[in-house]
Amino acid sequence: MPPLSDLVAALPKAELHVHLEGSLEPEMLFDLAHRNRVELPYASVDAVRRAYEFSRLQDFLDIYYAGTAVLQTERDFRELATAYFARGRSDNVRHVEAFFDPQAHTERGIPIATVMGGFLEAIDEAAESGLSVYLIPCFLRHLPEEAALAMYDELRPWLGRITGIGLDSSELGHPPRDFQSVYRKARADGLKVVAHAGEEGPPEYVWEALQLLEVDRIDHGNRSLEDPKLVTELCTRGIPLTMCPLSNLRLAVVKNLEAHPLARMLAAGLKVTVNSDDPAYFGGYVNDNYLEVAKAVGLTAQDLVTLARNSFEASFLPDALRREFVDEVGRVARKFGVTMPGGTAQP
Repeated sequence: MPPLSDLVAALPKAELHVHLEGSLEPEMLFDLAHRNRVELPYASVDAVRRAYEFSRLQDFLDIYYAGTAVLQTERDFRELATAYFARGRSDNVRHVEAFFDPQAHTERGIPIATVMGGFLEAIDEAAESGLSVYLIPCFLRHLPEEAALAMYDELRPWLGRITGIGLDSSELGHPPRDFQSVYRKARADGLKVVAHAGEEGPPEYVWEALQLLEVDRIDHGNRSLEDPKLVTELCTRGIPLTMCPLSNLRLAVVKNLEAHPLARMLAAGLKVTVNSDDPAYFGGYVNDNYLEVAKAVGLTAQDLVTLARNSFEASFLPDALRREFVDEVGRVARKFGVTMPGGTAQP
């Protein structure tokens, strides 16, 4: 059997949980700061990397939002997204459902047209190279729902280029139930809906996302295992979880990768996927996450094939494309002597 790294490199994958602003590498941060004359509190790239030591989610968010200050023009947003798309392609990522935080930019005076213009240009360029990208704006849960509703109205001219909406930022103390109105609006407009839940927040937040927001997918969901009834619900309904192992490690959601729940979730029959979250801050892109968590929790080659298959089955791709990608995962698996577990692409 070839090394697992060869299998991971060969497998086509979808990335369903990545924040475009979280792919802002320190080198680009400094380049954009220089171009836009933004003063940074760091003397060097190495100083920035040393600052990426977090004890909780809020530590990361403080630096993350400070970093967005360098993003000011359409060119900045285009270059940010283009760099991530190129990095994703190098990991054989074939489809991306990318998050971004529009309020993090409009709150500091950047017009939403500037943000959307830059990202959409990068997405159109990526399509020419064979990478499909869906865009999912996330609302900042530390702001009131009124702000989310206003942001949704600002995004309305671009609803044809948006696949769904999400909910992110500080989880504790900001439950999903606070955002029911904006989710009703999005569902009425035919958009998919997802939400971060159960990362630092309790299993009750996952229940709220399912029952009150009626989400199609749960982002993170680590703490779901604490509630057996919730696990049964997620399995019965086939609700995917977009997990981010290196993010969980760097934000102290798990004390070490050996304690990560991914293997236990697979064993429980949950449809879990592996993603990079904010790769510039957490030390790894998609393949890094696959390999590091595989080593830590003892995933098999078949587990890795299952995760790659899950990434497409959990996507919002049309049925025909989803099946094509799942079939391609199967072909690669067979080349490596791995039998892909049963299951069909789901609508």
